[in-house]
Amino acid sequence: MNVTTRLVTAEESLTPPAEIYIKRGTPQFMRVTLALFSAGLATFALLYCVQPILPILSQAFGVSPAASSLSLSISTGLLALGLLVTGPLSDAVGRKNVMVTALMLAALFTLLSAGMSSWHGILLMRALTGLALSGVAAVGMTYLSEEIHPSAIAFSMGLYISGNSIGGMSGRLLSGVIADFTSWRVAVAVIGCFALAGALMFWKILPPSRHFRPASLRPRSLLINFRLHWRDSGLPLLFAEGFLLMGAFVTLFNYIGYRLLSPPWSLSQAVVGLLSVVYLTGSWSSPKAGAMTAKYGRAAVLLASVTLMLAGVLITLANTLWLIFPGMMLFTAGFFAAHSVASGWIGPRARRAKGQASSLYLFSYYLGSSLAGTLGGVFWHHFGWPGIAGFITLLLLLALMTGFRLRSKKL
Repeated sequence: MNVTTRLVTAEESLTPPAEIYIKRGTPQFMRVTLALFSAGLATFALLYCVQPILPILSQAFGVSPAASSLSLSISTGLLALGLLVTGPLSDAVGRKNVMVTALMLAALFTLLSAGMSSWHGILLMRALTGLALSGVAAVGMTYLSEEIHPSAIAFSMGLYISGNSIGGMSGRLLSGVIADFTSWRVAVAVIGCFALAGALMFWKILPPSRHFRPASLRPRSLLINFRLHWRDSGLPLLFAEGFLLMGAFVTLFNYIGYRLLSPPWSLSQAVVGLLSVVYLTGSWSSPKAGAMTAKYGRAAVLLASVTLMLAGVLITLANTLWLIFPGMMLFTAGFFAAHSVASGWIGPRARRAKGQASSLYLFSYYLGSSLAGTLGGVFWHHFGWPGIAGFITLLLLLALMTGFRLRSKKL
């Protein structure tokens, strides 16, 4: 036996037999699904719970609306930066350990923020919450890609993403309603308790990693893996897809409220807030898209999902609410389906350091949220909703081009 043969044999010995992967329909699959669903729900409830109470925070602390919005943007900003650390950290110390610690810390920081008496204290706790949540956002995807049988990864990823969509909706709705009847402090504390309970359940029911192989945290190793990810023929395209999809999604929801609060509809803030129920379409479309990839392939489902988003945003150009709301539903369903497919593609595509690869995807994803969401304001200021729709259409056309490149490479 020559050296090459010995090396291949050693490498293959580290690859788990297919029969010990977690298969769909088994009790373990149900445990993993419930655990990751609850983690996604708690993560996005913690992240977005302050969005509907920004005017209340502005009044309570005597800060401008722009300053009040920092309580959300500082969390997403630190989450994006944290992804560059927590993914590689999970490659070294394990998936479950990082996720459990991160979720518990985020819940505790949220509870502490409810008792802060100064605005700077609020911002500090929100920054730490976002930083902690980075330990769940990337590592959850990596855990699924390692532990679930390859035939069920897309479906399980879709269920995980559906937890994200319900969490984003429930965090907004619960905090807004509770704050209206009690106070913002009670609302934030309730969300924190809810997330802490979810973290404890997550810790108890999530099976330990069986396929995890620790990687080095040395800077040289991290740099080598980083270069491998960017030299791959598919991963950079998936990173770009995440940037474009999230940029389009956040831009629509950042400015649709401004349109509906203005004449001729002049809807109330409460009614506009209730429009977050469209997120429920994502809880259906994301697992559905994951299941469809087994039949039609990832690229085909991704392209169909982006096309659905494009149809949805064009429908919102209508001047009647009876068309705008269905357009938002189509757009949201398409987004969560596309994100489910793209994010579920990362783990199987990455040859090594899967946690770092997932972190790079989500870093691009949240970078798209920050940059495109802010740039959309320029289009709104100068061109109104047609400008916003045109900007989103451009992003989605680029996303379609990226999807066709992925399909042409037969990745």
